[in-house]
Amino acid sequence: MAIPALDHLFVGNFERYRGVLVVKGQDQRIGIPARDLISGEGLARLLAEYRCSQPGDDQRALISLWSRHYFAKLTAPVVVASLMSGHKLPVALDQVEVILGKGGLPDAFRLPHEGRPFETTPQDSFERFGELLDHNFAPLIEGWCAHIKISRRVLWNNAANYFEWLIRTLESAGLPDSLLMDGRQLVTLNKRPSGQSNPMANPVRYVERGEGVEPQRQRQQCCLRYRLPGLPLCRNCPLIDRPPKGARLPEKR
Repeated sequence: MAIPALDHLFVGNFERYRGVLVVKGQDQRIGIPARDLISGEGLARLLAEYRCSQPGDDQRALISLWSRHYFAKLTAPVVVASLMSGHKLPVALDQVEVILGKGGLPDAFRLPHEGRPFETTPQDSFERFGELLDHNFAPLIEGWCAHIKISRRVLWNNAANYFEWLIRTLESAGLPDSLLMDGRQLVTLNKRPSGQSNPMANPVRYVERGEGVEPQRQRQQCCLRYRLPGLPLCRNCPLIDRPPKGARLPEKR
């Protein structure tokens, strides 16, 4: 981990995120300015490289699946740092470089500096995670939708799905309610304090499957991955009870 102040957070289940955030000047790998990912040329290059590991011609499914990796990789360390250590990281789209690894998937994110503790406690979840949501996820999603005819709801659900999973994981790990409150509110409140809709709200539902059986966690929106060669529906797909024609069901565990 290139940010010593946060190193103690990434142990156990979160150890795999230890090297996800690196700082400019301390990592010499080639990075792509995140802003380039939403230009027509940059997006075309990204999908061309991704197709080397994930064949398919459905651009909606390709960018949706790639975005899942992006959101999952960036969300975990940023949210853990914020909730557990009160640390604000510089993750606005114009500040971040994406380091791609094997198959064109995001391997790490290069930040301009190490960030710093919040000067004052954020008033709510939207202030706490504003840089991540409003200055990274939002312009990224809008940029992709400008070039590919994909629903914004699908992409926002990709982001919110991992956020909800992370909050539940932290809850299971014993993080106190006082630290989890802002994370929970972000995925439960339908409206922001300004009255605007919250695109992160209610990303999943838990479907009862009978007595003695744990409810099944289902996303609100299908991520479209089944449109790519060789990929079945996800285990938490909302279409799993009524699969589209030709879609493969996930293998039973």
